[in-house]
Amino acid sequence: MSPPARQPSIGQVACRVVSASVSFHPQKLVTPLVLSTGTIEELIEARATVTIETVAGKRAEGRGSIYLSDLWAWPDLQYSHERRVHELLALTSKIATGCSEIAFGETLHPLELGLRLHHWAVKELAAEIPMPAMARAMCASPFDAAIHDATGIALGRSSFDLFDEYVPIPSADDYFPHGGVIEAICRVIRPMRKNLSAWLVVSKSDLLPEMILNAYAKSGYRCFKLKITGRDNYEDVRLTIDVHRAAQCIGVEKPTIVIDSNEANPDAASVLDYLERLESLDCEAYRALAYIEQPTARDIANAPFDWRPVAERKPVLLDEGLSDLSVLAVARQQGWSGFALKTCKGHSMLLVAAAWAHSHRMQLSLQDLTNPGLALIHSALVGAHLPTLNGAELNSPQFTSAANEDFIPRLGSLFTPRNGLHYLPVNVPDGLGSVL
Repeated sequence: MSPPARQPSIGQVACRVVSASVSFHPQKLVTPLVLSTGTIEELIEARATVTIETVAGKRAEGRGSIYLSDLWAWPDLQYSHERRVHELLALTSKIATGCSEIAFGETLHPLELGLRLHHWAVKELAAEIPMPAMARAMCASPFDAAIHDATGIALGRSSFDLFDEYVPIPSADDYFPHGGVIEAICRVIRPMRKNLSAWLVVSKSDLLPEMILNAYAKSGYRCFKLKITGRDNYEDVRLTIDVHRAAQCIGVEKPTIVIDSNEANPDAASVLDYLERLESLDCEAYRALAYIEQPTARDIANAPFDWRPVAERKPVLLDEGLSDLSVLAVARQQGWSGFALKTCKGHSMLLVAAAWAHSHRMQLSLQDLTNPGLALIHSALVGAHLPTLNGAELNSPQFTSAANEDFIPRLGSLFTPRNGLHYLPVNVPDGLGSVL
């Protein structure tokens, strides 16, 4: 017998955007963050505020934030760093001005509002403001977070508890022909974890083993994310082994490692070669490797590879290549193991991608954009509610600790890892974390 047809409804959590604003705050990194695309020494944090009105007429203000990282989201050297940052600031300001018009005043589920915001920024503004889709998604992301934050505050509920009522989501339901996206998100969201593993970012420029020794003594790090070159497997394997052995020497019994070349590998064969070399030289370091982040270029439609031979050895997760939901099926066809989610791509798209991956038995991780303050809380809560391999990478304490100072008096156990863990607050706040 077929289930009864569901009647369209806007639902009890529906809302409309009343107004939005944004402010910008530069932050210097304690130590430079070295990517294959360049070295990041300073970032500008975009802090968004959005006021919504619920279907019942209640208004609330929510907040969200993100760093505007051109070297990550827009690594195009034909434009200067200063020009790219200027354009990112301009786009973020434009989104603030037009945010209330994304649904033409309609009252909709916050997920639908977030997806329409993402589509507007990534698709409709493409001709007007020429920059990569990832950069446009990044600029829109703090407003998406703020919409969910405000909705939860207005309703006195966690934003992860807004999916218990079926409503149609036109922007995403087609990806879930057997029940719709709301039902799929309900299935992927978990009860909140009490803690998350703390991850230390390591690159070839860091001094080993002193760096790991100091980090372990201070915070008990047991998990290490390696920024490898992607172009020199001898050097990358050596760094992997050195980090693993340095961790063991200071007492870490079972170090966990992930590698990220930030798209610098030329092809899938080079990744397989790295794995084979690593296993042959140090099988313990090979076993410690949990997964691989986006080894090759982000345009996977025009630069496709068969990832099945790699995925048979270690999970390989799509990160920069996941800028739009249209990529989901393409990634699965190419043999990617799953997705490296990021809040800077948009909270709504993140939830849909996580639900789609879960429904197709693909794996998830939650990576970082050095999220500070509100953005760190947001990322931690996402990682605490989704079945990710790594919990959540939260590297702002390592690189921009000054941006977190206002939060440490009341959330020190989250912002300052100890015993290798970030500890989540006992009481989950209404919204998406801005009231913590």
